[in-house]
Amino acid sequence: MGVKAARGHGAPRLGMVLKGYPRISESFISQEIALLESMGMPIEIYSLRRPRESFTHESVRRIRASVTYLPEYVLPHPRAMIAPNLRLWVRLGPRYVRGFRDALRRAVDRRTSATLRHFLQGGYLAYNRLMGRPVRHLHAHFCHTPTSVAFFASQLSGVPYSFTAHAKDIYTSDPNQLRRKIQRARFVVTCTAYNARYLQSLLNTGAGDGSKNRSLVPIHTIYHGIDLRFFAYGTDPWPAPPFRVLSVGRLVPKKGYDDLLRALKILETLGVDFHFDHIGSGEDKEKIHDLARRLGLWPRVTFHGTLPHEKVIGFYRRSHVFVLACKTAPNGDRDGIPNVLVEAMAVGLPVVSTRHAAIAELVEDQVTGTLVPPASPDTLAWAIKAVLEAGTSLEAQKRAARRTVETHFDSRRCIQPLEALLRKAVGNP
Repeated sequence: MGVKAARGHGAPRLGMVLKGYPRISESFISQEIALLESMGMPIEIYSLRRPRESFTHESVRRIRASVTYLPEYVLPHPRAMIAPNLRLWVRLGPRYVRGFRDALRRAVDRRTSATLRHFLQGGYLAYNRLMGRPVRHLHAHFCHTPTSVAFFASQLSGVPYSFTAHAKDIYTSDPNQLRRKIQRARFVVTCTAYNARYLQSLLNTGAGDGSKNRSLVPIHTIYHGIDLRFFAYGTDPWPAPPFRVLSVGRLVPKKGYDDLLRALKILETLGVDFHFDHIGSGEDKEKIHDLARRLGLWPRVTFHGTLPHEKVIGFYRRSHVFVLACKTAPNGDRDGIPNVLVEAMAVGLPVVSTRHAAIAELVEDQVTGTLVPPASPDTLAWAIKAVLEAGTSLEAQKRAARRTVETHFDSRRCIQPLEALLRKAVGNP
């Protein structure tokens, strides 16, 4: 027999399942939690990974939620993960066995042990943090590992779940597995209309699989937004020349930094005096650094690595143009709406990006910014040159960009529909 969600003492709570907490690249999640708490929602955080950075965002310091770090792997301390699952087996009997067999079958089909690990983490969460406690709903961020753990924890505890799907997690997930997670969820949230159309197509494809009313699972588009209190309008660029070209993003294939560096080389041949500042790190760090050297751009570029958010905002204000050359990676990974584009537009920094995935939901070409085709360094170079030479004639475009952010990407507006969904799920009036 499953455990009722209402069991336990205290106010009904929301359990948030996260891949890692806190993470410097996921300021939108800590901001969301802080806003939900400010609206009176009690939250518990369940993180699958401990923090890996030495600093964090200001929003994290405002969060009051307790944090539980689940065991990441069975080894080297098997007892931590296995013991709660054995107790759960005794308590649930055949129900636990059915869940374990299902996870084992999926692990064999996919030839990966990760599914079994996620099941055991779900069991750990169900036994240690859900049973006998006032957590009435689970919400996971990212539809791969965190939602897998929430899926199994829900299956074992009876506590319903929902999830927010973002970008890479959507397009690198097995479609059948993702469809199953959607079908079992109470609702799904995603941060772009582009994503919502894809998720809905998965659900529609599986509507005839015999699952009662599963095609009716609601999929909501809710933008993340940014905290506009930290992004007052106005820039004060360093004197030019050289023009300061800025980009903020992880050094991974979908960000298109190979295309951007090649565009900058073309910009150099066009006689534009510039310096390129990059903020961020990632798996392609050495590859991108090597490309900058081979192109002869090393004297013109500075790779700052990961920086605190306050320093990033300072770079927005001192630069002349912000560039992000997004594209689809070989494994299908792609961006949603990068928050860094929203932030740059908020302060009035002109943006140049690609007509790719959901970016056009934020940037309207020649109205609030400039869009070019992805994987087109030559077109990108000429677009950057045009923006740098436009000077004060871009003031109307910059103000239009700010209005777009204020209207559609103010986090205090964006949080309201999400808070309503979660409050209803938790059962708070």
